[in-house]
Amino acid sequence: MDRSEDLVAKDPEPRIHPTAEMKGCKLGRYAAIGERVVLREVIVGDFSYFERHAEAIYTTIGKFCSIAANSRINALEHPIERLTQHKVSYRPNEYFRWLGVDAAFRERRRSKAVTIGHDVWIGHGAVILPGIAIGNGAVIGANAVVTRDVPSYTIVAGVPAKPIRARFPVAVAARIEALAWWDWPVEKLAKAVPDMQAMPIEAFLDRWENDAV
Repeated sequence: MDRSEDLVAKDPEPRIHPTAEMKGCKLGRYAAIGERVVLREVIVGDFSYFERHAEAIYTTIGKFCSIAANSRINALEHPIERLTQHKVSYRPNEYFRWLGVDAAFRERRRSKAVTIGHDVWIGHGAVILPGIAIGNGAVIGANAVVTRDVPSYTIVAGVPAKPIRARFPVAVAARIEALAWWDWPVEKLAKAVPDMQAMPIEAFLDRWENDAV
């Protein structure tokens, strides 16, 4: 079997399920968008994927993120200070002729974008509220409601989401940040995968921190 360097990686084109809905989105290499996912003005980094029935709007997502089914990123805000919080006040075009979308309210929503780092795992049914920043390597527990920023390499869960523990000691997390493995070329990444599977994290770092492959 030919395993030349040119044949290591598969086709990098994003995979989009035919039932997914997207508008104004940008997808990185190897990104995957699952069944009935709905995305609006979302940037999805290389290798990141959405499982079925997830939704996101006004969000930037890093590389290698795992977004589980039924999650909601940048959950819709309603204008509760108005007479009515119903969308008749900000999307009246759905009900009446000659009344357009409330552009100011739309810009208010856009101004509260969500930012998600690299290698973030968002669990099943999690909800990320507007304006949240989630650091690299974080874990969001299933059905969590994230109301505050989440530091890198922190596991959070609950309603509202609270820190459970760190994934790694501070020194190890700093070494992972410096390694920035998510930016490696695919050829190097493919070579590193067996070590990711077999080696403890510190041994992996010792092996790959000075590797010039």
